[in-house]
Amino acid sequence: MCSRLTYLGPNDTVVTGRSMDWMVPVGTNLWILPAGLARDGAATENALAWTSAYGSVIAAGYDAATTDGINEAGLVANLLYLGTAQYGVRDLERPGLSVTAWAQYALDMFATVDEAVAALGSEPFQIVAPILPGGFEPSLHLSLTDASGDSAIFEHIDGRLVIHHSRNYQVMTNDPTFAEQLALVDQWKSNGGTLPGSEDPADRFIRATHYLALVPPADDEVQPIADVLAIVRNVSVPFMVEPDPAHPNVAPTLWRTVADHRRRRYFFEGTNLPSIFWVDLDQVDLTVGAAVRRLVAEDGPVRVGEVSAQFEDAIAFGFMPEA
Repeated sequence: MCSRLTYLGPNDTVVTGRSMDWMVPVGTNLWILPAGLARDGAATENALAWTSAYGSVIAAGYDAATTDGINEAGLVANLLYLGTAQYGVRDLERPGLSVTAWAQYALDMFATVDEAVAALGSEPFQIVAPILPGGFEPSLHLSLTDASGDSAIFEHIDGRLVIHHSRNYQVMTNDPTFAEQLALVDQWKSNGGTLPGSEDPADRFIRATHYLALVPPADDEVQPIADVLAIVRNVSVPFMVEPDPAHPNVAPTLWRTVADHRRRRYFFEGTNLPSIFWVDLDQVDLTVGAAVRRLVAEDGPVRVGEVSAQFEDAIAFGFMPEA
């Protein structure tokens, strides 16, 4: 499930794109979430509580899980499947945070990857796991990328948080773990460099890395978006692939997003409709006290262009609670 990549261009151009691949539709909608919102981590006991310092525009699965988004500082969060993720036995001495709120917590609290790495490295809370609709395990890892192009990958291996932090970490897919993903390109080159074409996450990692290296430099407001979207489409999984519940790391692509960190624009493309639309964060109110707003995305009508005026006032959703 899912692929993510970040293009680093001239004049501080940073563009991050991802695909959302999953076994079943997740009813994704876009939300405008202003700063100053009180949050609850949805743990059964000792739930983490916080107030958002930054406003964000996000994609929410089931209107109960932040899967993707960008905040007003240009920080982008992408939540992807990782079948080997293990969050450890619940320690009630530590505040609990539902994994469905993990990306939102980062968007709410941090402007840069450096800030996030410094704060999260001490593991101030414990990730707790709800059961996803359909009975699927919420085995996930998180990527953060900021407006400078810095990136970090956060994974829970054997119950402990592992952080990979580097501007060079531009591509991420699913299994294996990110440390093993980094070795894939060297293995591919040593085997002759024939570009793999399957939907397997390792093959998607290699293709995304290969094509990202070929993108010509561009810093205008159109070409980098088109280039990133082209690569994300290349590593997407068609609907003709029959989902196998035993292997959720290979599932049809439901939608794709692209975020322009510098210009603060968030693009959404559903695979069930011939449309692509976006939100310009300069056109929305993310200040404390502003309205929470919602736009039907995955199951919505065909939309084209900038859509901030089409959002409707809503009540902020709660995250999936600990199982």
